[in-house]
Amino acid sequence: MQTGQAAIDRLCDPEARVSAHYVVEEDGTVWNLVTEDRRAWHAGISFWRGHETLNGRCIGIEIVNPGHEWGYRPFPAVQMAAVATLCQGILSRHPIPARNVVAHSDIAPDRKEDPGELFDWPWLAAQGIGLWPDFPANVAASSVDEEKLRADLAAIGYPVPAVGQGAAAFATLLRAFQRRWRPARIDGVADAETALRAEMVMRSVQNTG
Repeated sequence: MQTGQAAIDRLCDPEARVSAHYVVEEDGTVWNLVTEDRRAWHAGISFWRGHETLNGRCIGIEIVNPGHEWGYRPFPAVQMAAVATLCQGILSRHPIPARNVVAHSDIAPDRKEDPGELFDWPWLAAQGIGLWPDFPANVAASSVDEEKLRADLAAIGYPVPAVGQGAAAFATLLRAFQRRWRPARIDGVADAETALRAEMVMRSVQNTG
């Protein structure tokens, strides 16, 4: 939607058949649309860590931004602060592991891009929400073991397409991974830095449980 109000109107429209537990406006206002003990309809067809149809097992937060279709832009500091406070409250009420703080683009990489490459995941992790490994500044070019890369992505939780589904499907998944973990380069190419970051995220996931 082009505005926060338009998004809220749609999320509150029974005919739209979409909803979210929370909406965070650009000015930091937080709207609670669905109680946390009820299912909200924001994820759709989705997958994470072996589970499908994630609406029934997650809390959905929509963060107002025009998005890639209507003029994607950075998230204001006041909005990020509101997201952090909201998430800290949710985590105090629910035993959600850091590896399960995910983007819509993580769980539905072929359909969703939000919150996108401008969302400040490193800052959020510093507030105790989610993960962000200490990635190296530079990575030397080298060959990539695609089988290992696929295994690392699967271990993180991603819906890795079968080899037989073709290069395009795997590139779509890599773009989703890069959008979250390597936002400076979103090209779907399995290069050395993408592979290294996947391994580092995988190891962080293993260490945190």
